[in-house]
Amino acid sequence: VPVLHVPGRALDALCRGRPHQGVCLEAAPLPFRSLRDAEEPQPRGDGESGSRQRLWLVLEHIQDPMNLGALLRSAYFLGVERVVATHSNSCPLTPIVSKASAGAMEVFDVYSTDDLQGFLKAKSAEGWEVVGTVSRPEDVEDVPVISCSEFQWDKPLIVVIGSEGAGLSLETQLQCQRMLAIPPGRALHPGIESLNVSVAAGILLHSICSQKRRHGD
Repeated sequence: VPVLHVPGRALDALCRGRPHQGVCLEAAPLPFRSLRDAEEPQPRGDGESGSRQRLWLVLEHIQDPMNLGALLRSAYFLGVERVVATHSNSCPLTPIVSKASAGAMEVFDVYSTDDLQGFLKAKSAEGWEVVGTVSRPEDVEDVPVISCSEFQWDKPLIVVIGSEGAGLSLETQLQCQRMLAIPPGRALHPGIESLNVSVAAGILLHSICSQKRRHGD
């Protein structure tokens, strides 16, 4: 790869003032992939057990690129098979997302959908369990809420994470069989009643994926 040595201000301009650690690479943008491609290749697993332990992460209207990058990094590290994001009202796959993902975005395809509710309904009809996430259980109606530590799974699973401000839309909540919550470790002060979305997703995915590892032992 040809290397061109330039003054630091040239890198500052290329990166629009964002940190670059003294190096910059020009690359083609990475688009979202079509959901039509998401089913292939089939996951590597041991027969029925491998199929039963499939895990996808769905992101509804995640708008902060740092959060999206951190979500992709955690999903990749913890063994999530597919990440699907809503196409509208969501952050695109930008260089900031790639940097925040520590490179995970470069090796981990991200799929998108324009019809999240239709996608979840179709996957549920195929036998997948769809679970949502919520920070305030009292805000959820008509869908049972359980602690992530009590959740057990034995079928293909989709975990749906909502936006930074509003969480999951009501329409998406109603496509979920259950909602997962992270129990706090203390009485919370008003206004500090939730976790950063990427931190919450990391806790939830670790709780779920630790079961996957136990089942594989």
